[in-house]
Amino acid sequence: MQRRRAASHENHERWLVSYADFITLLFAFFVVMFASSQKDRSAAKAVSDSVRDAIEHGQMSSVMLMVLGRGRHENSKPPQNPEKVKISENQPPQIGNPANPHPEDLAKSMQKLAKGLDAELKSGKIQLTLEVRGLVISLREAAFFASGDDTVEPASFPILTKIAEVMKGLPNSVRLEGHTDSRPIHTARFRSNWELSTARAIAMLEILTQRYQIPPERLCVAGYAENAPSDTNDTEEGRAHNRRVDVVLLTSEGQATEPHKK
Repeated sequence: MQRRRAASHENHERWLVSYADFITLLFAFFVVMFASSQKDRSAAKAVSDSVRDAIEHGQMSSVMLMVLGRGRHENSKPPQNPEKVKISENQPPQIGNPANPHPEDLAKSMQKLAKGLDAELKSGKIQLTLEVRGLVISLREAAFFASGDDTVEPASFPILTKIAEVMKGLPNSVRLEGHTDSRPIHTARFRSNWELSTARAIAMLEILTQRYQIPPERLCVAGYAENAPSDTNDTEEGRAHNRRVDVVLLTSEGQATEPHKK
């Protein structure tokens, strides 16, 4: 004779598990919404990170971790329009916004160069730009090189002397960047704009090291050809602005992109 099984006791409180999970998700959602709406990003990030730690230690679901992770990823993106302070033709020097200050030594150097090279700035031979990566001194082709050549014109030495004096007074590393316009070149000496832009940067390096005794370990060379224009390539004036060598006195941010020196 078979025994009848005792009826199992039904758990009427299982819904509390799902309800607790729902409340946790809802709480995390409103925390994320609150953090996203705050103008004080540092405070919002602190709130978000605190909630993240609590949720991770409590084995929160991967869905909410992904939501919070997206917020941290977006906060890590660089600004879309970094501020630049530029001095060019007929424009007085201006120093950056206090909310985004530039290194004091480079700001002073920019002012010194602007005063000493006032005529060259007004004539368009050079341009000064203070960026997050450093002080950019643009040497335009017309004043420093013959068309299609990499030989530095002796007439430009007085300008280079003033620039070298500023460089000697600073410890910053310097990057020499060659640029061209978009018109292709193919001569017996240069097969492409890559070769021309790099050769001009090297020629400037040789002048700075041999004539002005700038230590070579402070310098590096880059050639960009037509791929980093400063102006349009649709007009002759724009193309003339693009044909240049940029002398960049690097800040710590700019130096971070260079190979580590042991």
